[in-house]
Amino acid sequence: MSELIKELHGTKIAIFDLDGVIYRGKDLIPNVDKNIQRLKDQSIIIAYNSNNSTATRQMYADLLKKFNISSKPSEFYTSASITAEEITRIKPNSNIFVIGEIGLREELKAKGHQIISSESEYSKVDFVIVGLDREFNYHDLTMAQRCILEGKALFYATNDDATLPAKNRVLPGAGVMVKAVEVCTGIKPITIFGKPQPTGIELILRKYNISPKHALMFGDRLNTDIIAGNRAGVKTILILTGVTSTKMMEEVKKDPDIDRDLIPNMVIENLDAIFKKKN
Repeated sequence: MSELIKELHGTKIAIFDLDGVIYRGKDLIPNVDKNIQRLKDQSIIIAYNSNNSTATRQMYADLLKKFNISSKPSEFYTSASITAEEITRIKPNSNIFVIGEIGLREELKAKGHQIISSESEYSKVDFVIVGLDREFNYHDLTMAQRCILEGKALFYATNDDATLPAKNRVLPGAGVMVKAVEVCTGIKPITIFGKPQPTGIELILRKYNISPKHALMFGDRLNTDIIAGNRAGVKTILILTGVTSTKMMEEVKKDPDIDRDLIPNMVIENLDAIFKKKN
């Protein structure tokens, strides 16, 4: 059986970001499937924490199955599922206007919330919730504005990532939609539920009743994955298979004024590095 390096002894749960850590675009990062299984063979719990709100958790489980990684929808904590969980705590069975895609809409409906789309019902809307929407338009913006300024709606967001990784380029992220609503209303979202907030990681730890000291967070983005992990008090591991390069990491470390939550506990080239090398 593969053995973890000494620094990671005592690990009970490993939490992974998805894009840039498990896969890049439509391609599995080499050996990740085997390394996930090596962790499972040591009875380490696996969970996933993604800022992407566009897909359902079943869609993520189906995607990982194509990569030969077995998983259950309940193991995924997306910014959509986290938002639905937290909004339900605030007000169950509420009326919501959504700027977002199927992942966010389905998570909210599964929790018993009603999705409002007709502008004539703006006064009924309890919450405007904004996530990534690749069909975002002017009507969506005017409806959100009206619900907030003329109605009673409170403004929340799944995440505010400025960009979305794509093959050989970046695309506009959910933060663009969030900022549009903020600018036209003059109101900031009350809470942004995704990373860098530690909400998702804290939900995972509560579900499995595991102390932060026994948890690992693997991510490729300093300003989301690593900050969230550090804020949650877990051990953070930056993996250089995604957006952050060795050069970028070195520049961050040199900055005396940098937010210390941006600094991971460990930096690795790939997931192979967490296991002891066989002699």
